[in-house]
Amino acid sequence: MRNEGIGSWPRRRARKTPGRVAVVHDGVDRTYRELDDRVTRLAHVLHASGVRRGDRVAYLGENHPAFLETLFAAGVLGAVFVPLNTRLAGEELTYLLADSGSAVLVRGRGCDAPADLGVPVLYVHDGYEERLAAAPGTAFDEPVFADDPCLIMYTSGTTGRPKGAVLTHGNITWNCLNVLVDLDLAGDEVTLVTAPMFHTAALNMTCLPTLLKGGRVLVEPAFRPEPALDLIARHRVTFLFGVPTMFDALASADSWGWADLSSVRTMLCGGAPVPEALIHTYLERGLSFVQGYGMTETSPGALCLDRDMSRRKAGSAGVPHFFTDVRVVGAGGADAGEDEPGEVLVRGPNVMRGYWKRPADTRAVLAGDGWFRSGDVATVDGDGYVFIVDRIKDLIISGGENIYPAEVENLLYEHPDVAECAVIGVPHDKWGEVGKAVVVLRAGAVPDEAALLDHLRRRLGRYKVPASVEFVPALPRSAAGKVLKPQLRREYATRT
Repeated sequence: MRNEGIGSWPRRRARKTPGRVAVVHDGVDRTYRELDDRVTRLAHVLHASGVRRGDRVAYLGENHPAFLETLFAAGVLGAVFVPLNTRLAGEELTYLLADSGSAVLVRGRGCDAPADLGVPVLYVHDGYEERLAAAPGTAFDEPVFADDPCLIMYTSGTTGRPKGAVLTHGNITWNCLNVLVDLDLAGDEVTLVTAPMFHTAALNMTCLPTLLKGGRVLVEPAFRPEPALDLIARHRVTFLFGVPTMFDALASADSWGWADLSSVRTMLCGGAPVPEALIHTYLERGLSFVQGYGMTETSPGALCLDRDMSRRKAGSAGVPHFFTDVRVVGAGGADAGEDEPGEVLVRGPNVMRGYWKRPADTRAVLAGDGWFRSGDVATVDGDGYVFIVDRIKDLIISGGENIYPAEVENLLYEHPDVAECAVIGVPHDKWGEVGKAVVVLRAGAVPDEAALLDHLRRRLGRYKVPASVEFVPALPRSAAGKVLKPQLRREYATRT
């Protein structure tokens, strides 16, 4: 077999554990033998539609086995997989498809975007099964190597346009190896996947490591607390991932008090620090979190705080994953001293090769020595544990979703009533933080919060739209004219 990439995994697993269940969805169990057969047939369908080595194949839809089948089938052909966020607006999706140059879109349910997004479509729920059944089952033997691009995962851009992080087959494989080593995953793992797989955490930190090890994944279209608790008990789930708001929702469910969680071995939480109160809620049930820190550009794992240290190092993002190195450096590039703030740098085989068609952006974050500049500020204690303390970038993390203010601000400036604006994150009990737009109106304009938010809703995914608008006579600025967002965040920290 000349394919050394992700696309070869179903076939390699099928020859080792052909009868073991790989994927469970909507009451249907599929073995590794069946997964391999379906991936091979889908590769033939894509090939017949003109997809060749290096071409991009996009997927838009809620969690579904077809998501994984498309990822693997693209890998079989040496093509590049492009997962799309279902929460984006039609205009945003059209841009991503055009920017990636996707040749075909495999589309499932769970997205309200227009039917025509400018590329040929293969619908998962209309003719998909028939086309797979009619396709040949003969294997491809396309040479694919670790350094070849595997997927382009878009992350919101600080300049207002998303950037596509190009992750190679090697990046993802090494990230999976980090997970297997640091989380001690086993071949009998039963992993519940409810977080969206179009994000790197659900895909690369839980789903793919489980399949690499030969476990089974329960693919659910979306997260719902009560059904999730039922699935954990019924399928004897051992491994689950979520952001803090998801774990909080589980603990708030009506059946939490009597839910059977005895099978759970590992709970991985990322996207934001786990609140102390939530940690203790789960400890009362005999469960402790493994916490992680990372980003799309690092596939995503960078730091890991294991369950044994989570209580003693509260607030820490952990230590570097096994095959990954992390430094915290000061302004001059030297390592910061103990408890001194500095920027987080990451190096390892899981770090992306660069941004798709963005050489300048790539050079800005990837130095010649291979270190990736995260843009996050952290400190390191005497034991080597890293604590994330601030963001150099103005990233807002709301319910585990990344929101870059510049993207929202650019669209606000398109409204005729807006003279100046700044979007900041403010604390929120449920989502961790939400966006707030601080707006200076043009002369003669009348404050109309609803109109501005409606203007954004037509152009952006709902989670990116600020929760509120504050109208002010002027924005605070530095002597150089830069908006003082830290001052705004302090001023509005208690007002959503």
